[in-house]
Amino acid sequence: MATTTTPKPQRSPEEIEDIILRKIFLVSLTDSMTNDSRIVYLQITAAEILSEGGHLKLSRDLIERVLVDRLSGNFASAEPPFQYLIGIYRRACEEQKKIVNMKDKLVRAQMETVVNQAKKLSVSYCRIHLSNPDMFPDNDRSRSNVSPLLPLVFGEVSSSIDTFGGGSVGVGVGACPGFIDELFRDTDYESVEPILKQLYEDLRGIVLKCSALGNFQQPLRALMYLISFPVGARALVNHPWWIPKGAYLNGRVIEMTSILGPFFHVSALPDQSVFKGQPDVGEQCFSESSTRRPADLLSSFTTIKTVMNNLYDGLAEVLRSLLKNTSTRENVLQYIAEVINKNASRAHIQVDPLSSASSGMFVNLSAVMLRLCEPFLDANSTKKDKIDPKYVFYGSRLEFKELTALHASSEEVTEWLNKNNPSTSSGGESSSYSFICECFFMTARVLNLGLLKAFSDFKHLVQDISRCEDNLATLKTMQEQTPLPRLAQDIARLEKEIESFTQEKLCYEAQILRDGGLLQQALSFYQLMVVWLVGRIGGFKMPLPQSCPMEFACMPEHFVEDAMELLIFASRIPRALDGVKLDDFMNFIIMFMASPEYIRNPYLRAKMVEVLNCWMPRRSDTSSATSTLFEGHQLSVQYLVRNLLKLYVDIEFTGSHTQFYDKFNIRHNIAELLEYLWQVPVHQNAWKQIAKEEEKGVYLNFLNFLINDSIFLLDESLNKILELKELEAEMSNTVEWEQRPAQERQERTRLFHSQENIIRIDMKLAMEDVSMLAFSTEQITAPFLLPEMVERVASMLNYFLLQLVGPQRKSLSLKDPEKYEFRPKELLKQIVNIYVHLARGDHENIFPSAITKDGRSYNDQLFTEAANVLRRIGEDPRIIQAFDDLGRKAKAAASEAMDAEAILGDIPDEFLDPIQYTLMKDPVILPSSRIIVDRPVIQRHLLSDATDPFNRSHLTPDMLIPDTELKQKIEEFVKSQQRKQHGEEMSMQSSSFKSSIHSPDGTGPLID
Repeated sequence: MATTTTPKPQRSPEEIEDIILRKIFLVSLTDSMTNDSRIVYLQITAAEILSEGGHLKLSRDLIERVLVDRLSGNFASAEPPFQYLIGIYRRACEEQKKIVNMKDKLVRAQMETVVNQAKKLSVSYCRIHLSNPDMFPDNDRSRSNVSPLLPLVFGEVSSSIDTFGGGSVGVGVGACPGFIDELFRDTDYESVEPILKQLYEDLRGIVLKCSALGNFQQPLRALMYLISFPVGARALVNHPWWIPKGAYLNGRVIEMTSILGPFFHVSALPDQSVFKGQPDVGEQCFSESSTRRPADLLSSFTTIKTVMNNLYDGLAEVLRSLLKNTSTRENVLQYIAEVINKNASRAHIQVDPLSSASSGMFVNLSAVMLRLCEPFLDANSTKKDKIDPKYVFYGSRLEFKELTALHASSEEVTEWLNKNNPSTSSGGESSSYSFICECFFMTARVLNLGLLKAFSDFKHLVQDISRCEDNLATLKTMQEQTPLPRLAQDIARLEKEIESFTQEKLCYEAQILRDGGLLQQALSFYQLMVVWLVGRIGGFKMPLPQSCPMEFACMPEHFVEDAMELLIFASRIPRALDGVKLDDFMNFIIMFMASPEYIRNPYLRAKMVEVLNCWMPRRSDTSSATSTLFEGHQLSVQYLVRNLLKLYVDIEFTGSHTQFYDKFNIRHNIAELLEYLWQVPVHQNAWKQIAKEEEKGVYLNFLNFLINDSIFLLDESLNKILELKELEAEMSNTVEWEQRPAQERQERTRLFHSQENIIRIDMKLAMEDVSMLAFSTEQITAPFLLPEMVERVASMLNYFLLQLVGPQRKSLSLKDPEKYEFRPKELLKQIVNIYVHLARGDHENIFPSAITKDGRSYNDQLFTEAANVLRRIGEDPRIIQAFDDLGRKAKAAASEAMDAEAILGDIPDEFLDPIQYTLMKDPVILPSSRIIVDRPVIQRHLLSDATDPFNRSHLTPDMLIPDTELKQKIEEFVKSQQRKQHGEEMSMQSSSFKSSIHSPDGTGPLID
């Protein structure tokens, strides 16, 4: 018999609504038994509803009342308010998925409305609870100071690559898609501001002690997510810690206490131990690096570069998002300006780590600012026209007044500003400048305090490592000779220092040197900088306007210095300049390196030569790319040699107390460049033309300083060789040496190594200078043979010859002369070549006479000895023959000079030059002191010092006054002495003739 099933009774919409709401809110109005401990029986609420004549069913009309009662009650097993409200939202989402399957469209629509209302109530009361935590009882609240919302935010931005050292931050509440969006979207600011304030503080706290290997990526994405909401962006820039306030506010305080500061602090670069992030990058990636496999180091470099670029991109996106919003843009610019102004002391050589932000923060900020500049970095774009130079003078946001200007003094700047804008006392409004303008100047300041400062720190770190390694080698040598406990302690200490420094060096290498993208962006920025600066004076064209426009003269000097430092640094990193167009930089350098009227600082102009030195084809990795800069570049062909020679002269007087020693390093760079350019035909022709045009101008000054340097450097290094040999003798006497106190031995050993370094450097520079004289005199001799120069050149050559082949040459013998760059055979060949070159160009035969006038070093035997040495070392016989011929001419000239001196006899004092006590040939009166001197002598003095030697007043060759009357007297005196001598000779000859003609018997003259 067939059975019939009773159809399932159809539930009413009210019943369905009750069931769904009970599932979502986990509450009951009837005391039914249930296994779910989370479900709360609202007995009082049920009684109130019954007294009001209502039904004990949950409905959309009752639900807010029920929710408030549930949150306000103190139920033993109930979930805490926050978890409960999140649970409501999650369960509502689950019910929403089920409702989709309902067949009755009307019921489905009603239930969707109910569920949406439940979600809205959950979000709304969550805002209320988080803004006023004390409103509802919460037994769980004391467990954490972190916002319970944080894990949900992390859930929204979760990624599989959040951390290198651990899992995600925050536990307890799983992801709840859509909740955060509803919480912050389309809501009033006041209701969520306290919530966001807490979240930003929590994110800041998480990254505060993070290094590049810590979990900063998840908090960074959370920050980016929160500011995507208009209320989130507004809450961030209105946070009291956006720009911290206080009497003790400084750069480090902003870094560690502002909301964004700790994000910018995340870095691989070294920092003070109290501020250092964890894990320690140096320890984890680069400890005992010398024993690590190259592949391991490369992996560490790649990891650090990748995570740091993630940080740069994230922070750039944060700032970009806030800058696009007109209501938050001003706050961002204020923040960056405050960071820059409060860290101005980072430009100092010594930086106080307690009052200045870390290098890590500023390198990160440099990378971020360069990303913000990307849209206008094309130097050919018209966008650069929006960069207004008045920002430097009248903008109130950044502090430029304390910065050194390219040429103008601070007084000149003030005077010019008052003259051009007398009505403005407080400066223009920041809002009057475009974002491109503000971003450009802020980036220039940030790079100066950040990336460029990091280059400097890295250079000093490398020097520290080198110094420690030298000291360690010295100590180990001493320990081998005489083992002592104290030496062992010093060795251990130095080894520890070297390990620490090496870790720091590799951290710099990982974050900066190996980040080609960062360097390329910086190069693009400074290309724009030089193009923009040149635009202040009318563009790339020579010659420069006679007077420097004040707009250019008043620009901060570091704009140019940073560009040069970056070029030097990048040029020393393999492939860093690949694809970089260097023409604009080349034009800029050629235009300004010899223009003190535009760039006052000689050291800055010398830095430009250092850049060119790095680009020389023979030492550059990209020789084909850089050779065109020198050999096919229009301004280079026209002006490079001329400006190098001019700078060689200008650098004699830098105004610094170390100018005497500074000039040698600078001239070393110039000399290397000149030696290369001499081998390029177009430049050699330009050089010869300059020597002809400037025979008595800049070229003569150049030769004078070249000779001065050669004499000083060779003299200094030869004297140091004698001192070094004395030290060697001391140390080789082992018995006596080991009896000396350890400290004395240590000091003497250090002195020995110091002397070695000095000899090596001085000798290298001396060889360079002599080499330049040798190759240039082959083609250019006229300036060397001028009256004011010829005796000076001859004296120098004689002095060198005396040192190399004279009696004391054996005392200069060294065990390993190459170690000290001392190549006496090569030096002798070059000296002899200079003699021969000048003799060939001496058409008036004045050079042999000049050689013999040198009473200090000249000796005819030196020429003979030098020729013998040349034959032994295999010099070209033609050169030896020419040198022998010159020696004979000099010997003959010496004999003639002695005869001439005998003829003149006692010379009246008024005819003698007061400086050299020699007979004047062309007397001139000095206009200030009224002293009379010989023209060649004073002109030789003026080549090195443009002052009257008797009273130090300014003096130039064109100011000399010829003393024609005295000159005539001297000429008459010489003639009279010659006539007198001639008369005496005739008289002697006559008497000799008479005495020979006598009578055959000898008793009387034949003719009376």
